[in-house]
Amino acid sequence: MLNAVSRRTLLKFASTVFPVGAMDLKVFAFGARRPRTERNAIMVTDTFPAQPPELVREMVTVAHFDLQRVKELSDARPSLVKAAWDWGFGDWETPLGAASHMGNRAIAEYLLSQGAPPSLFSAAMLGQFEAVKAALAGQPGVQRVRGPHSISLLAHARMGGEAAHGVSEYLQSLEGADADPPSPLREEDISALLGTYVFGVSVTQQVDLTADLQMYANNKMYTYAPQLNWTRKGTMTRPLFHLGNRTFYPAGAPSVRICFTEGSDGMLMNVDDGELVLSAVRKRSKS
Repeated sequence: MLNAVSRRTLLKFASTVFPVGAMDLKVFAFGARRPRTERNAIMVTDTFPAQPPELVREMVTVAHFDLQRVKELSDARPSLVKAAWDWGFGDWETPLGAASHMGNRAIAEYLLSQGAPPSLFSAAMLGQFEAVKAALAGQPGVQRVRGPHSISLLAHARMGGEAAHGVSEYLQSLEGADADPPSPLREEDISALLGTYVFGVSVTQQVDLTADLQMYANNKMYTYAPQLNWTRKGTMTRPLFHLGNRTFYPAGAPSVRICFTEGSDGMLMNVDDGELVLSAVRKRSKS
């Protein structure tokens, strides 16, 4: 209900095709358990009635590690427990997906209690052996499906610790439940590829290729750690896995190809994502 305007005013606009964000309308935030008059007013944006992207991203982010903030966000907007965010190249993640690959049982159980749809990956992390076994019996080969960021089903069970030990043992007996090792990447190839690649004049039309992999050290999520980091300026880093011949796929998008070749203008990067093909050339270092 739009409380900051009268029904008459609202009906006047109802038959007009007009961007909602352009109207000077306000609604009250859905703050649960507070009197209506005490709720903070927020602007109606062009995304309404879809969830605000900034809230979706925050919900998925904090679901990795912050139970209190998850509760605050879901208390204000209960449907956020079912939200999903694309980190890049179609690497979609839900709050439950985030908690599951982190092995965060408390957050996962809370999200499920609030109506988040359970998944095969959450069942594996939570040690729900019968659910996992039934899913694999009903869809043979589904153990090969990867979760967010290309994290394997077996890795989710591994993150569940002792409570998921039975699931881990079961999955270890199945072909394809864990990730395949990437192709080796030589140090000389890494050095030859690193740098900033440009595909336009804007500062955001640049991609940094780096090899700072400390974030994956001692991380049980990946059986085989990513080998490089791909970051478009202003966006989240995408880990890369080598397929051979200086060709990679980004985490969560095994069908995407990122290839590097030597050209007359220097090192070239081509990104092939279905109908989208992006080419960029590496910046020359200043002498």
